[in-house]
Amino acid sequence: MYKIGVIGDRESVQGFTALGLTTFAVTGPEEANAVLKSPEALEYAVLFITETLAASCEHAIALHRQSRTPAIILIPGKDGSLGIGLSNVSKRVEKAVGSNILGD
Repeated sequence: MYKIGVIGDRESVQGFTALGLTTFAVTGPEEANAVLKSPEALEYAVLFITETLAASCEHAIALHRQSRTPAIILIPGKDGSLGIGLSNVSKRVEKAVGSNILGD
């Protein structure tokens, strides 16, 4: 059975534990890359990662985009959104629909 995980700094991920999600509290991009590249990452259907870390882990995230699981979803961190996650969603919607229907 697949799981859902959250990767980010401690303050950003601690609340997700109460929802029953597996959290990976990391201190920087090196640890986040290690989580993303570990064989354990393939046990997850979805991995949420903070936008700040995702910006530094683009290569490891790109490796997962070629496979069905895990889906990598960018979320705002404790300091708020950088707009990267919304931009990625907008690009994918535009590619699928053929038009920018989100109007960002």
